[in-house]
Amino acid sequence: MNGEVKNAPGHGAHLLVVDDDADLLRLLSMRLTANGYRVTGVGSAEAALARLSIELPRLVISDIRLPDRDGMSLFQEIRSSHPALPVILLTAHGTIPDAVEATTLGAYAYLTKPFDAKLLLERIAQALSLSAPAANVADSDNAWRAGLISRSQCMDELLAEARLVAASDASILIRGESGTGKELLANAIHRASRRAKAPFIAVNCGAIPEALLESELFGHVKGAYTGAIGSREGLVQAADGGTLFLDEIGDMPLLLQVKLLRVLQERVVRQLGSDVGRPVDVRILSATHRDLDAAMAEGQFREDLYYRLNVITLTLPPLAQRREDVTPMATQFLHSLAAKYGKTVHGFAPDALEALTTASWPGNVRQLYNVVEHVCALATAPLIPLSLVQRALRVPSLEVLSYTEAKQRFERNYLVQLLKLTDGNVADAARLAERNRTEFYRLLQKYDLDAATFRSGASLVAPERQD
Repeated sequence: MNGEVKNAPGHGAHLLVVDDDADLLRLLSMRLTANGYRVTGVGSAEAALARLSIELPRLVISDIRLPDRDGMSLFQEIRSSHPALPVILLTAHGTIPDAVEATTLGAYAYLTKPFDAKLLLERIAQALSLSAPAANVADSDNAWRAGLISRSQCMDELLAEARLVAASDASILIRGESGTGKELLANAIHRASRRAKAPFIAVNCGAIPEALLESELFGHVKGAYTGAIGSREGLVQAADGGTLFLDEIGDMPLLLQVKLLRVLQERVVRQLGSDVGRPVDVRILSATHRDLDAAMAEGQFREDLYYRLNVITLTLPPLAQRREDVTPMATQFLHSLAAKYGKTVHGFAPDALEALTTASWPGNVRQLYNVVEHVCALATAPLIPLSLVQRALRVPSLEVLSYTEAKQRFERNYLVQLLKLTDGNVADAARLAERNRTEFYRLLQKYDLDAATFRSGASLVAPERQD
């Protein structure tokens, strides 16, 4: 194909193409695949939303005129749910005003039909360059996010945002409940940044006694306090050129908040007992599970420091909101711990996995790891039974909601969740929803949900429409 862009940023990226013209959809998919992209083609807005629930692409190409709903409505829903996801619109001459309006609302570009293939490839490359990973991280290389095990939509979106903001030097505040993996995310951002070869220094502000925290962070000179028999460099200086991660920043004493604010403003650090400042080049990432707005209202956290730290906010979802991640995480934890303890354990019994998936997880990923370590240590058979999981959980599992209990406006998300949990098995999904298979198939058809696309290893190119 003329106009190939083989070395474009994001080459090999996953693209979602939406068009009800089966011939054009097939042609576009063939051309983009020939140019090295991984393509998912769908013929309706509902099918596009279903695919977005399964896997977040790097870019969406959509016709404005679609049969089931207006393409502008689809674009606005994508923009609302996935603001960092670039969208290219395809339009006939009569819908150019709509396309122009969409670009003012955030669409990356629009092309009129018939469009020039070379121009389309150029626009794709340009759009992908905006969300391309850091120069030292290849698109096919997930080393930057090592330890963050996920196949859930919400985590995919969060990691896509994390990779985008990693390219800047902006301070980032990571919010999330205890045990959600805030330090893992901070480390991932560091590895995806230009500072990846410099130190990543993590300090838990709530775990170090107040009397020692100032010296730990900023260092001290000889004689600065009783017992200071020599000078010592602080963790801020140790992170020079790299990233300093301040965990549980909400627990930092007010006196040290003032000193940290001065470092952020002046980019100079003064050791305890010294009047001489030393320039530092350090990026600050911080995390908290506390409500900092409430802490500011109570005078326990400085407002000026809050705005310095909270240039960008990333929020880690609790494990209960990403249940499809429980199985891959539990399985990987089990294999790792089995090797550590020299156990011959291969996996979980199906009812044991269901109990893990439906548990409440107040302690999040940390609790899941502890539960898996518990069952691995006590395992006497290759498969972990339900009884052992229930013993480790110490709380009753949550009951899977029946379909009738789900609210109507969340119907599509409910069906998607069931298909994810059952790996696309319609019989199992219908059983969990307490519906017969015929009725369940009608529900899937209503939302253009193809159960086969939820099965492991399923093809990402939609089957040709049968009109």
